Amino acid sequence: MIGDRIKQARKAAGLSLRALADGAGVTAMAISKYETGKSTPSSRVLISLSKALAVRTEYFFRPVKVALQELKHRKHSQLPKKALEQIEGDVKEQLERFIELEQLLPNGPLQAFKLPGELPESITTLDDIEGLARQLRKSWELGVDPIPVLTDMLEERGIKVFQSQAINERFDGMAATVGGIPVIVVGRGWPGDRQRFTLAHELGHLALKDRLAPNLDEEAAANRFAGAFLAPADEVRKELGANRSWLEPRELEVLKKTYGLSMQGWMHRAKDLGILPDTHYIEMRKFFSARGWNRKEPGDQYSPERPQLFDQLVYRALAQDLISESKAAELLRMPLLEFQKKRSMQDARAPAR
Repeated sequence: MIGDRIKQARKAAGLSLRALADGAGVTAMAISKYETGKSTPSSRVLISLSKALAVRTEYFFRPVKVALQELKHRKHSQLPKKALEQIEGDVKEQLERFIELEQLLPNGPLQAFKLPGELPESITTLDDIEGLARQLRKSWELGVDPIPVLTDMLEERGIKVFQSQAINERFDGMAATVGGIPVIVVGRGWPGDRQRFTLAHELGHLALKDRLAPNLDEEAAANRFAGAFLAPADEVRKELGANRSWLEPRELEVLKKTYGLSMQGWMHRAKDLGILPDTHYIEMRKFFSARGWNRKEPGDQYSPERPQLFDQLVYRALAQDLISESKAAELLRMPLLEFQKKRSMQDARAPAR
């Protein structure tokens, strides 16, 4: 078991056998033997390994172990194997902590993921997706207004959302299941609009599963759903009008800040809904590309999503004496002294006078 833990943490850290060996002050052969179960590290070596891997020693004895099923990546065809292993290792480690915490809170606030029964049974055109997205919002009582924090909304409905530092530029998101529970992964350092589109895209895969006509491309359908879910069609028409030949960049910047959908996402929504004709859409794409805005949009970044549920549940378990301070610090992946400071609110800002 310890060997599996070492291997998983090494991959999550993106380290080779040699790199971990150098960091822990042992040989690569020793690391290999630990990982294959041929040898067991001493307490001293475990402490060295924990420092090199940036984990607490309790990590090596954690009872929960997960396997990712139905694993899918976006833009993964050219992603190096090592990068994939690093992402998957990081996600598994986060999942294990979450599941361990859930087992301590059997009556926690989490519900099982279930799609509403009112959704249409079949989708024969991309335009049909607008109605499905609208119905899902209605069934989940989301109204038509922008969704302030998409991560919270998804977690409240049983989808586990994780952010990973182990993200390669060629990677645009990952989805999997664990024991039937949907899992979505985005990059922690990504702009908020990119995170939100990826979250909505992966929700689209869940909502569209077994509904798409054979002639429809699943990725294109999930993209259409993401736009429709973040910016409902009726609201887009209210914001932009029925017919446009051009969309002002400043106008798009304001809409991005309001809805958390990128400027280019708004251009695409206008095209999908017939507001912006294809020829004018192409002109706008060229305009953005010539200024490098297709890679980095102008103006301030949309604030990243910041998941709060896991931290909330850790403090709940602590308040109910279900875990110790040491266990809480381990679950939050921080030194005990740092956790104690955080718990006492020493890092909170003083109130304005």
